[in-house]
Amino acid sequence: MGLSKIVEDLPEHYGYVVLVGAGSTFLNMWMGINVGMARKKYEVPYPTMYSPDNKMFNCIQRAHQNTLESHPTFLMLLLVGGLQYPKACAGFGLLYIISRIAYAKGYYTGEPDNRRWGAFGHLAEIGMLGAVLGLAVRQLKWLPFELSTV
Repeated sequence: MGLSKIVEDLPEHYGYVVLVGAGSTFLNMWMGINVGMARKKYEVPYPTMYSPDNKMFNCIQRAHQNTLESHPTFLMLLLVGGLQYPKACAGFGLLYIISRIAYAKGYYTGEPDNRRWGAFGHLAEIGMLGAVLGLAVRQLKWLPFELSTV
């Protein structure tokens, strides 16, 4: 089976899911650049992960680290849920990316509690999780009726 056949067999609108996944890479690059600039500004050399005495650097580093920690889960929910609900998952994925920007901007204030600015991203995670569970239920034929796709 060639790649073109695999791409043909993907659901209509799955390209939106792929674009959102690629967008999350730009998000991580932006955060990584911010950490690099903070390292220089606050004189925190590699390989030091966190500074024992610089809260601002630690907030910038932690925003990126937390996003990296959750990235595999985000991608799994986005890509798998998008197989049945591509437009919905792309929308939830975009909302999640926006929430991570808000999360980072809040953390970058130096007040860790401000990271909560991005808490609305959990709604996007729940939406994508619902799509994944819907796909599993459909594939396992656990319902006596067909789930619609969006």
